[in-house]
Amino acid sequence: MSMQLDITGMRRVVATLEDYRAAVVEIAVVARHQLSIYTPDLEPALYDQDCFLEPVKRLVLARSHGRVRVLIRDPFRAAREGPRFMQMARRLTSCIALRSVPTEHRDDACAYILADNHAIAYRPNAARWIGFVELSDDGIDRRHVEHFEQLWSRSRVQPELRPTSARG
Repeated sequence: MSMQLDITGMRRVVATLEDYRAAVVEIAVVARHQLSIYTPDLEPALYDQDCFLEPVKRLVLARSHGRVRVLIRDPFRAAREGPRFMQMARRLTSCIALRSVPTEHRDDACAYILADNHAIAYRPNAARWIGFVELSDDGIDRRHVEHFEQLWSRSRVQPELRPTSARG
């Protein structure tokens, strides 16, 4: 029997890589202004896939106000494991910003992607694919938006996340 969590009519539980990847793509497609991503290492199984990269390109190139902000807990690993997303970010620095989570906050195990602060795909433990997807503004928990905004304001661009030409 399939487990379905129905709180607002728009929330669902996901439990496999394929389901979570589809949810991440769905979130990217519904974004009109901004994507905010909180990730351990740019998770290539999610963020280095054409099915994700294409809607991100459309968001930032077709809309003058489209932005992607990414907070990464392990920037060294991300620089090695997310090559296509990193390359796109390095080409589109005015639209895609990559920052490192402050050291004192790197023990938070969750991972998520937010679209325009009204849709989310969330995993409480980034090491597992179990999580939920919420596409309705009424159902999203504002704690996730606040979590991202607080960490973003405290984060810094790490040298390994800068465009290649900016490195010494």
